[in-house]
Amino acid sequence: MIEWKGVFPAVTTKMTQDGTVDLDATKFSIDRLIKNGVSGVIVLPMLGENASLSLVERESVIRAAVEAAAGRVPVLSGLAEITLETAKANAKAYESFGAQGLMVFPSLGYKTDVRETTTWYQEIAAASSLPIMIYNNPIAYGVDVTAEVLRDLVGCPTIQCIKEETGDIRRVTDTYIEFGDRFNVFCGVDDLIVESSALGVTGWVSGMTNVWPAECVKIFNLCAQEKYSEARKLYHILTPSFHLDTHVKLVQYIKLAEHLVYGGPEWTRAPRLTLVGEERDFVVNTIKRAISALAAIN
Repeated sequence: MIEWKGVFPAVTTKMTQDGTVDLDATKFSIDRLIKNGVSGVIVLPMLGENASLSLVERESVIRAAVEAAAGRVPVLSGLAEITLETAKANAKAYESFGAQGLMVFPSLGYKTDVRETTTWYQEIAAASSLPIMIYNNPIAYGVDVTAEVLRDLVGCPTIQCIKEETGDIRRVTDTYIEFGDRFNVFCGVDDLIVESSALGVTGWVSGMTNVWPAECVKIFNLCAQEKYSEARKLYHILTPSFHLDTHVKLVQYIKLAEHLVYGGPEWTRAPRLTLVGEERDFVVNTIKRAISALAAIN
């Protein structure tokens, strides 16, 4: 049973320089996140390079995450597939690997219409007993899980949460107006967390929490306590870094930030390449400014 509340970081999959999955570094980062107060972890999100990993590698990551979490928080897995049959098969497989929930992407290979999107989520929900968070990111994937789709998913008891990443802050309120508390709504964009909290989201799927877990948990908890003036102080410091979470190269950006803040490996798997030149300097300078500002207030 997952309590859909709190900060659930979208965990980066750590790699060695040659692109091999580094399970020890991944487990270390998960333990670090939990010790700093997160309420759950999501492995194999887009930020975790899901689509670049083989099924054998995904199994190893899920099993390693469950071992690292050791029952302290729930472990969810991203489910990102092209065909419905593969998605259904892997939903069952991930459950057998120990995942306690799924964050389900739309089909990666085709922009489904309303009927097709509804069928996609209904059939995946029926394929396993795991609770599901819908990953609604039409900016990246071209598929929007609108109220029209959700009306047909109300009857699927395992579909319990929506990661709201449309970039339209009004969607949070509109979802609550239409569906009440039927679906939990999570903020899925780092640089909208304070705004989303004001509208009643119950949780946050965050990328930059990989970098600053204690600070991100603090922002979320201050907002939950409606201490917005205090939350904004941290938010103003971290928002330039949070903007990096919305870029097409967020994987490279966030892994580099992890490297700068606590020494995590920055390596990614091709076609993603290590940052160089002015782009690298921009990310480094953004993170270093945040490091200095946080040190000043601490």
